[in-house]
Amino acid sequence: MRERAEKLLKTMLGADTTFRDGQWEAIKTVAVKKNRALIVQRTGWGKSIVYFIATKLLREEGHGITLLISPLLSLMRNQIEMAERIGVRAGTINSNNPEEWEVVKADLRSNKCDILLVSPERLASQEFNEFLASIPGNIGMLVVDEAHCISDWGHDFRPDYRRIVGIIENLPSGIPVLATTATANDRVVNDIREQLGDDIKILRGPLTRQSLRIQTIVLKDQAERLAWLAENIHHLPGTGIIYCLTVADCNRVARWLQSQDLDVHEYHAQLDDKERIEREQWLINNEVKALVATVALGMGFDKPDLGFVVHYQRPGSLVSYYQQIGRAGRELSNAYAILLSGGEDDEIQDYFIQQAFPNPKEMLQVLNLIEEADDGLSIPSILPSINKSKSRVEKSLKLMEIEGAIFKNGSKYYRSANPWKPDDDRMNRVTAQRYEELQKMREFVLTDECYMRVVAEQLDDPYARECGKCANCQGPFFLAEANHKLVENAVRFLRRCYLPIQPRKQWPAYGVGHFKGKITANLMNQEGRALCRYGDAGWGTLVKKGKYEVGVFNDELVEAVVELINNNWEPKPELEWITAIPSLRHPELVPDFAKRVAAKLGLPYYQVLAKTKDTAEQKTMENSSQQARNALEAFSVVGYCPEGPVLLIDDMVDSKWTLTVCGALLQEAGSGPVFPLALAATWSGGDSD
Repeated sequence: MRERAEKLLKTMLGADTTFRDGQWEAIKTVAVKKNRALIVQRTGWGKSIVYFIATKLLREEGHGITLLISPLLSLMRNQIEMAERIGVRAGTINSNNPEEWEVVKADLRSNKCDILLVSPERLASQEFNEFLASIPGNIGMLVVDEAHCISDWGHDFRPDYRRIVGIIENLPSGIPVLATTATANDRVVNDIREQLGDDIKILRGPLTRQSLRIQTIVLKDQAERLAWLAENIHHLPGTGIIYCLTVADCNRVARWLQSQDLDVHEYHAQLDDKERIEREQWLINNEVKALVATVALGMGFDKPDLGFVVHYQRPGSLVSYYQQIGRAGRELSNAYAILLSGGEDDEIQDYFIQQAFPNPKEMLQVLNLIEEADDGLSIPSILPSINKSKSRVEKSLKLMEIEGAIFKNGSKYYRSANPWKPDDDRMNRVTAQRYEELQKMREFVLTDECYMRVVAEQLDDPYARECGKCANCQGPFFLAEANHKLVENAVRFLRRCYLPIQPRKQWPAYGVGHFKGKITANLMNQEGRALCRYGDAGWGTLVKKGKYEVGVFNDELVEAVVELINNNWEPKPELEWITAIPSLRHPELVPDFAKRVAAKLGLPYYQVLAKTKDTAEQKTMENSSQQARNALEAFSVVGYCPEGPVLLIDDMVDSKWTLTVCGALLQEAGSGPVFPLALAATWSGGDSD
């Protein structure tokens, strides 16, 4: 059997290839002994080789298909091509290829597919599970890729991983199970063992990456980090990845580096599948210097000669950090892992941690609404009755469905007969662990110990030792400061990073007041602009200071808005007048600013809108139904409303519902087209993937 396995390996990777330490042992455990195994090995070790060769050996013995559960199907194209070299026929069923599902199912029924790759979310489909049971020979091996997602550590990355335990419990005896991960400390290993069985064999190898040269650099703000990147990226070897925490930062960093004549492109989950594949290929073929990416380009991406990984912001844990720097230097003697960090890192990570779990109170609120409904509830019918974001409601429903408190039929959710209450202890424990991990990440940035040894020890690597290659072992590779001239250029760049405010086109489900359905053209805002992102190193700090410290927006911001309107935006038809969103808490702040903008532009100012009710702050409203209703209850047109095109000014924009409602009210009152302008955008939803 080993001779056959070695022949398959050489067919896959070349005649000179031999098994790495532990690879044959893992194959033997599942394909020969038919046992269960957990592989904990560094990225690039070759975990996919194990399950593809094991699949081939089992299929040659007449066993059923391999079912591979992975969150990374879009990044497994290279591995699938490698498997095809040894005759392993792979099929995939996921949300991105519905047009191929019937062909894949037909191949499975006719025994023309050896390994089926699915995302964990597919396990929620009763139809899929029934189909799986109907496949001739059924499952011959189960593979759980990125198995750390089974544990509490990975719960919010893919909560459907918790369904895997049920599948394993129903497997006939003698069906091998293989779990693989590169990011498991002892706590995660114990979690996996508890859920996959005490008889699982743990196969661990050293996690230290011998090629990596790690350095951490603390810089004051975004402008300094942008300047550092512009000065140093071209000194880094080969091609690489620049990681950012949000989509917005990916786009901004890519645009900045492009303005500095560097061939880089953004990469994130908001790109369509075709664009992502194209950009992955550019990087693989060394056609670009770098991709500026979120974690969407993470686990599963394989480029053995990647020369560097730079972090624009600090990740939330050393586990995540190790996973990401593991992309670099797999087949190089030297590669760089440079960690930049700055002021907003903690704020972003705190947001991620707080969003990870719906809290017990809101879960019970959702459950009570469903329980009291005569015929179940859909997500749109839940939102008007609960002040929680759509994503929080979806997470509540997902967790309660997995735990059997509710079930889904069509688009509606129903209460099951199962008794249930939220697991407060687990949620509190995981949240506390996340903050502990964040603190260790902060300490890592400032440590004078060997960086690689600190990371390996955090992963409970029994082979942890000093690497001799990092900046703390050898001395700094790069200056921990930014070029002053480039910092000034970066500030100017940030001050021109205007953000579009796209008009909303649909009122919330079930409407708000007399507004229902699509927003008609005669009530819809035009595309607007936000001067900056709140708190950034361009105009963001001045906006923050003006609102919360001084109580007035200074003349620099007036000049900046005038420049935006005249030299960048130029609304058409031309503006004829200006008005502002009023506030009871700060009655003069925005109107005073808008009057000064109007004077500079030579346009009349009219205070047409009034805030007639002291409603809750809009930032406390968490979904569209609540936000739109809150805005409609708060504002009305009370003054003379001119007919021409109008600039509608506010200080902050997040959900856009205040601007949307006020724009509709103005146009109902007879104004011309409404062009919204905000000093700062504070939105965070949807830009972290």
